[in-house]
Amino acid sequence: MRLGGFSGKIMSATVSRKADKWFVSITVDTEETPPMCENQAIVGVDLGVNRLATLSDGTLIQGAKPHKARLHRLRRLSRALSRKQKGSKNRVKAKLKLAKLHATIATIRNDELHKLTTSLARQYGVVVIEDLPVKGMMANHRLARAVGDMGFHEFRRQLVYKTMMRGGDLIVADRWFASSKICSKCGAKQESMPLSIREWTCLECGSHHDRDLNAAKNLMKLAVSSTVTACGEDVRPAPTEAASTKQEFNVKATYA
Repeated sequence: MRLGGFSGKIMSATVSRKADKWFVSITVDTEETPPMCENQAIVGVDLGVNRLATLSDGTLIQGAKPHKARLHRLRRLSRALSRKQKGSKNRVKAKLKLAKLHATIATIRNDELHKLTTSLARQYGVVVIEDLPVKGMMANHRLARAVGDMGFHEFRRQLVYKTMMRGGDLIVADRWFASSKICSKCGAKQESMPLSIREWTCLECGSHHDRDLNAAKNLMKLAVSSTVTACGEDVRPAPTEAASTKQEFNVKATYA
């Protein structure tokens, strides 16, 4: 049977509802797979709250920030819902309006993450990211809203299976790797760097850095210089070799 561009056997179907819309998710057993990534280029990806992602090649992904963009309307609809009498038809209408707005925000965020992770998995053979403590960041009331709006956890989840499907590797640098503090030019490490500092100049070589771009470059260099292997394969497998089933692994770095 051919369904939605896939040839295979339908295994299951899950029906779900979001706001006023119904969806059917169908699981198909198929031998078709996305084209393998033949490009062995390495890219470092630094995630942030000011912009979604900064790539080591200089590409800046600002991020839609759908929750922030619609925060005023969310608050207005929430207040309107709280004023409606419980059990009334007006309350049902107000609840549906709020649910539809939440669904719109989630859809915009998920669409953006899918486009970004698919592009990374398609263009790069090795993608390097940081092991961000998302749970701890969400516990910080100053960061929680921005972190949730960007979708860091979902970004990593999508990147894991997409790099595996296309035969690439996902390297997750140790969370204590000081990617922002190390100069990507000379390797000197700064003593401290608060989050408020977005640009800085290296005291050793005088290089001026954008904080996020410098971090992305250090992540890329970490993969280039690393001798870590995943499941017996090199970090950059030869195009003729089959990719390992385990694509995500940690890099333990030596800190200066």
